[in-house]
Amino acid sequence: MITITWEQARRFILLWQGLMGRHRFIGKDGAYRYVRQAGCIQFDPVDVCGRNAQLTLQSRVKGCKMGMLDDLLYRDRLLVDYSDKELSIWPTEDWPYFSYYRKMSAEHGRRFDGLTELEEQALRYIRQNGPVSSDTLPLEGSVFWHSAMHWSGHWEKKSPAARSVLEQLYTEGVLIIHHKSGSRKFYDLAEKHLPAELLRTPNPCPDGDAFLDWRVSRRIGAVGMLWDRRSDALLGIDMDSQARDAAFARLERDGRIVPVRVDGIRFPLYILSKSLPLLETVMADKADTKPRLEFLAPLDPMLWDRKLIEALWDFRYSWEIYTPADKRKYGYYVLPIVFGERLIGRIEPKADRKTGTFTVSNLWLEPGVRAGKKLSGMLQSAVKRLAEFNGCSVPPGI
Repeated sequence: MITITWEQARRFILLWQGLMGRHRFIGKDGAYRYVRQAGCIQFDPVDVCGRNAQLTLQSRVKGCKMGMLDDLLYRDRLLVDYSDKELSIWPTEDWPYFSYYRKMSAEHGRRFDGLTELEEQALRYIRQNGPVSSDTLPLEGSVFWHSAMHWSGHWEKKSPAARSVLEQLYTEGVLIIHHKSGSRKFYDLAEKHLPAELLRTPNPCPDGDAFLDWRVSRRIGAVGMLWDRRSDALLGIDMDSQARDAAFARLERDGRIVPVRVDGIRFPLYILSKSLPLLETVMADKADTKPRLEFLAPLDPMLWDRKLIEALWDFRYSWEIYTPADKRKYGYYVLPIVFGERLIGRIEPKADRKTGTFTVSNLWLEPGVRAGKKLSGMLQSAVKRLAEFNGCSVPPGI
């Protein structure tokens, strides 16, 4: 088994993530290539200084613009909104892999009386009138229903018919999100926007184990290096510890992942076989490790396993957005700061796009981090990039 230091592990992850050295991801094509590498990035509607998925790209993609993600989703159709690691954005080319979920959702919908008839009404209206939201689809009344894609468990409640039907057709893959206006989703027929050949392509996975292996390897690739333990990086994958162990074992046996021992960490970590050349470059001390300073999104793929982050970086991060204000240690929407090989602190920015004002409410540096001239300059440059990303003027020195 390969053995590396924790410093080498950190460099590998940061380089794989495109957060160290020269930018690997540039422009809209770079944004797409990063999402393909990660497999999926999480969507969250909260917009304080950009939504989570936008911030994930902003930290990695040179020349990233706020509208790039919408272009890839709703104009180029290279990406699609759908469940994966909870609410996610992933490459449209992966559509066939999720046929099992679409089939499960269709079967699930048959359980609810009257839902089929409402679906037919909705589809007739959409074919005649184009994209709709739950506010513009003329279906009256309510139904008892819950989505098969709801990750929090099985529950049923009375909900507006239009909203329920659109969500059901969306999880079945009959509809996709056509565009969003703020947080409001507009739906249209998938067949109008996705290639017919793609919609006809069967699931490349011959059975459930193959699909599980594909998803687990995808999450390893999203983080860069992951252990075979209970992990938030594996959220949304329906498996117990026995199934997870079996998936890691199959992936290792098939040569798709490689185990790595990191000094000081009890459990082996795994990387994708295709990322082994990068690890070898790091081990040979030949990697481009020029330091950058970037702000990470709260649900950034690198942060998905917070226990792993603590083990490698000695950095504890908790997203406190749902923590009562009087119990927060930091703030409502706080972004971790990566500088070089270290996670050096947290920042609390806010963008007011109506007034073009960008503010930094707080900055917390980790113990032992000195705010010297170099760090202060790089912090100001990163704040400037994030302000311009939000269409705001650059605030004075922080």
